[in-house]
Amino acid sequence: MEDEAFVARLRAGEDRAYRELVRRHHTRLVRLAQTFCGIRASAEEVVQDSWVAVFTGIESFSGASPLKAWIAGIVVNKARTRGLRDGRMRSFSDFVRDEGGEEITTLDESRFSAGGGWAEPPLPWDGMTPERDIAGREVLSLLGDALDKLPPAQRAAVMLRDVEGQEPQEVCRLLEISEGNLRVLLHRARAKLRASLDAALATRDAAAGAS
Repeated sequence: MEDEAFVARLRAGEDRAYRELVRRHHTRLVRLAQTFCGIRASAEEVVQDSWVAVFTGIESFSGASPLKAWIAGIVVNKARTRGLRDGRMRSFSDFVRDEGGEEITTLDESRFSAGGGWAEPPLPWDGMTPERDIAGREVLSLLGDALDKLPPAQRAAVMLRDVEGQEPQEVCRLLEISEGNLRVLLHRARAKLRASLDAALATRDAAAGAS
């Protein structure tokens, strides 16, 4: 319902709604586009072109998927075209193969629930305090850095599935990979991000104990 109301404002040409949309999503979409383009400047151009497509094509948005997922799909398609043009694209399925060229499909399923969440949550945050709020922002910044360090395919998979909310079938279509490939990429990406998060929380707790 929030999407419906917001889309109505966009379709009415409300400047404030368009500015809010860009503010919400621009930085994240540049990170997504850079996964395909490799160069920040190219990613910025792709996202600017994508905003034009969103603003001129908002009437075609059907609502079958969340608004942000629809926008992410536009960005991926334009970024893929740009990456191919610049000779920077590589098949993402290459990132889930071993040295012999075989697909890697063995995963540690015990770490995840049936829905893809963690079987055991990250280390807990205690209490809603100003210190916790500051630490939370620091952890988000750290996870952003960790996300940027992931291999392109892992970064694209986790951003589309976990950040943008794309359905698995749509992520597979956008990345041109199989469902097995997607599961491997997500498993690897989530495990690395989880390790970064746990390390940050452990460091926080150690510092708190020392003080």
